[in-house]
Order: sequence, then structure tokens, then C-alpha cells
Amino acid sequence: MSHVFCSDLSREQDDPLAGSGAHAEHNLLISWPRAKWTRKARQASDMPDGLVRTLEAIAAEGRRVNLIHRHDQPDGIHRVFLMPERRGFVVPREALEAFLAAWQSGEPLTAWEEETLERDLLLCCTHGKKDKCCARYGYRTYKALAREVATHELPFEVWESSHLGGCRFAASVILLSPVRKYGRITPEQARPFLEAEARGQRFLPGYRGDARLTPAQQCAELAALSRLSSPRLTLLEDRGDEHRRHQRWHWEREGERGLLRIVCETTTVQRVDMCSDLGEGPTDSLVWRVSELEAEEA
Repeated sequence: MSHVFCSDLSREQDDPLAGSGAHAEHNLLISWPRAKWTRKARQASDMPDGLVRTLEAIAAEGRRVNLIHRHDQPDGIHRVFLMPERRGFVVPREALEAFLAAWQSGEPLTAWEEETLERDLLLCCTHGKKDKCCARYGYRTYKALAREVATHELPFEVWESSHLGGCRFAASVILLSPVRKYGRITPEQARPFLEAEARGQRFLPGYRGDARLTPAQQCAELAALSRLSSPRLTLLEDRGDEHRRHQRWHWEREGERGLLRIVCETTTVQRVDMCSDLGEGPTDSLVWRVSELEAEEA
């Protein structure tokens, strides 16, 4: 087929970002040189077998494990983060397995722990071995994000990351913690995106939805945020079936308040989830879109 990159096809098919914000709440991040990453998000080619088994076990218990990278990180010394606990550690490579064993057994981690994290972590997927789009689009966006944070002293710590999900939305970006997931962030959008998040607001052109919500609720959430200006939203009602959801949302903003009635329905797009699937061609995929939105009396 003529499309070389899955993200290009996704844009052309109007594949919506809203409804794709699912991500694990609990995360373990370990810095590891990107050149050693394998296709698997939590493995590197020079990892000891025992460490690989430990990380697989941690993932099986429900905590997402990702590798992260930054050029200024010294060889043989690893930064480790636990989210949403907002705990950071500095661990020599030879102590990684002992550190993880101590953490899993509830032992003190004071030998490795840094001060409590004050900045959100900002991860940008650059996992080219997983998907070509993340190499093509992700790295440029990562460089722009890191440059803007350093230049304007914005309150984020920026890292390259292994696979975050949604390769067709490259550049894929996530903030932790709490989880806020974004897609199709371009280098030109880096500064307005960062400034919006620094104000505690969502950057709507790239926002994929609150990870705590269902896909249909994420769809309605983005519609409500687009209708109003930085409201506080509360979901009051969600009923319907797997193809049509009726929702009522309460909003507040600067002393004002009101209700929104939003109906979301599934439609079909032709998409390829990853570049490795391009040879098989696009397949039908269900996505959520808003079909009705109206204000109600509070």
C-alpha cells in the first residue's frame, strides 16, 4: 500500500484522539540507554536474565514497566521512578535486582532514594525498534520538549520513553502523575502544550482523554472541554450500550456552573495500528464520536 507510516494513515482517516487515553495508573520507569532497547517496551539487549524475569513479574502483577532515556544519564547508573507514588531513585546497575527485591518485599529504600519529585515526568515515545513513526516523529518532538523546558524553566522533567501505546498517534506523549496522555504532538506545538499543562489545563489539540474514564467518557470529556474554557467536570450519569452512551456532566468555572447532556456513538474508521501492520492493510476499527451535545438547566 502507498502509506509508509501508520500515523499518516491515521490522520488521513480522521482517526480521533479522544477515547484513546487508557494507561496504567501504576508505573515503574527505569533509565536504560535507548541504543540497547529491544522491541519489547521493558527489555534491553544487555539486561541480565534475572532482571528481565523480575520486570516481567512486576508487569504481570499490574504495574506498567517502561524504559526511559536521556543523554546526560551516566553509564551504569540508573534513574528509577515509581508513579503515582512520585518516588525517585538512583541505582547502580549491579544493585538493580537488589533494589527491586527490596521494594517488592517492602524493605526501606533509603540507600537509593532521592527527594520527593516536585516536577511531573514528561515521557515522549522514541521507540523506533517498536514502530517507525515513533522514531520519525517522536524524537523531533522530544528534542523540542526538552529544549522548551530548559529554555523557559517549565516544571517538567523530560525523558525519551519506550512504547507508550498508540503508535499511530506519534508523537505520543504522557505526563505522570496523574496520567495525562497526548498524541500527534508536533515540535511546533511543544511550547503551547507545555504552557497549557503548566497552568493545569489540558492541551486540547493533542489530548486523548483522562485515563480513569472509559473511551466513551473520554470522548465526551474532550467535547465538554472544547465547549467550555477550562471547566472542572464531574460525570453524573452514563447509560446506554456498547455503541451509544448517554451522559450528563456537571461543570464549574469561575463561579459559574451548569450541566451538559452528551451522547457518544461508535463509528468505523479504516486504520493500521502500527507500521508493522502496513503490509496487511487497514482494518475496520470502532471509535467514539459525539453525536449530540446540549446544555441543560443546573
